[in-house]
Amino acid sequence: MAACSSAAFAQSSVALYGTVDQYVSYLRSSSGEKSMALEDGALTRTRWGLRGSEDLGAGRRAIFQLEAGASADDGRAADSSRLFDRQAWVGLAGGFGEVRVGRQNTVVVGRGSYVDHTARTLGSVLNAFGIPARYDNDVSYISPRVGGFLVEAHYALAETPNQSRRQSVKQLGVDYETGPYRLGYVGVTAGPRSPAAYTANVQYQNLYANYDYGQGKIYLAYARSNNSTATGSGNNAGSILSNVGGVVDGSNADVNRMYNLWQISADYRATPQFRVGALFGLLDDRSGNRSASGASVAGFYDLSKRTTLYTVGQQLRNRGSAGFRPAGSAGLKSNFSMPNDVNGRTITGLHAGILHRF
Repeated sequence: MAACSSAAFAQSSVALYGTVDQYVSYLRSSSGEKSMALEDGALTRTRWGLRGSEDLGAGRRAIFQLEAGASADDGRAADSSRLFDRQAWVGLAGGFGEVRVGRQNTVVVGRGSYVDHTARTLGSVLNAFGIPARYDNDVSYISPRVGGFLVEAHYALAETPNQSRRQSVKQLGVDYETGPYRLGYVGVTAGPRSPAAYTANVQYQNLYANYDYGQGKIYLAYARSNNSTATGSGNNAGSILSNVGGVVDGSNADVNRMYNLWQISADYRATPQFRVGALFGLLDDRSGNRSASGASVAGFYDLSKRTTLYTVGQQLRNRGSAGFRPAGSAGLKSNFSMPNDVNGRTITGLHAGILHRF
């Protein structure tokens, strides 16, 4: 009878949520090439999902999240090979923190709003470099916040027979918050199988700090990474460790090319509805001539708690043979795809759109 009574009074909830983000994008390369398109996902990729919890008693809960991305401009799934391409995990939560298992966002994605005023999306120079976003087969632990500190750790298993344990993706995040100040670190590391032609680990290490001065925030960020490589579109248009799930195979010489990334940004809330922001960043190739710099300005007007109008102007200057391109929460389908329009070129972008959350 006691067991039946406990089951009868257990509380559970499931919520449907999502975002729709559409914007008009104009890009111009110093090569003279131009592009205009309706794009998806400047600030947050169009997505829908389910998340929920069940009260297990004694302060414990079962939790889950399923999330799928989409392109609202044409109605297609973001990844036609997966039903829930963004997240698909289940876990337990309580006074001990949270344990989650399944496909999850990285610690880097989870700290985006701590890094710059764009939440590291359209207009962010660090976002143009690219970040590890999410991985399969991921086991994570998120601690409660104690004395201002919160710790998060992930281990994404390399599971197929031809993968080695070195290719598992390891993550660590530490966040400290006190009053108007926030400091933190996030790191992602993965190695190649052994033996491999190139044995260096792929890494993304990020330090951040921000200060809330009342009417807005000032942000500083530094990152160090070798997770950038060439594709047919440009010398820095790809990543060695896939940003959305994958392994390092040890065959890419660009793993020996390390970058230091620097960025400063700030925003100011002029009215309760209107916020403006500005940003400047450097992508410094410590191993060669693929450095770049960039800057952006942006405005955000809240029509309501759920709907925001925004505009972003940005410029990305590729030096030497660098080939970085602008990026939002989702990749730009209208991005320049010919190396002559990217490598060593200055790319200017103007964007205006609307974001709705439900």
